[in-house]
Amino acid sequence: MTGNNTLGVLLNGIAQLEYHRNKPLPPHQGAYLEKMDRKMREEGIDLGGEQIHAPSLEQCAQFVAANLANAITHDDEAVAAAMCSWLANRLPELRQVKIEAQGDECTINLVFDEDYQKQVAIPLSQIH
Repeated sequence: MTGNNTLGVLLNGIAQLEYHRNKPLPPHQGAYLEKMDRKMREEGIDLGGEQIHAPSLEQCAQFVAANLANAITHDDEAVAAAMCSWLANRLPELRQVKIEAQGDECTINLVFDEDYQKQVAIPLSQIH
């Protein structure tokens, strides 16, 4: 199945990023992800206004997903790519990150049981 190797990130149902796990991670990106792990372990994280000093993998994933959502909604492609890489590499079973944003409200759903289906653009000329 092709979907198993791809992590899709959707904002309000529209694909924003696709991460292909079968492409090797360049060494500098791997080092950056290690640095992220170390920083979260050593400094802790702020999750929903609560400071967590020894975050679990699940808590780190929620923190990274929140940063991913923020990066996407603020058009910060570099941060979005880094957060997506972390999620794809640390959670190999993760299939989709579904972000629903309306105004200042944002809901993030990490989907492990539904493969990402690549979206296909249909030219307006083909719609009747």
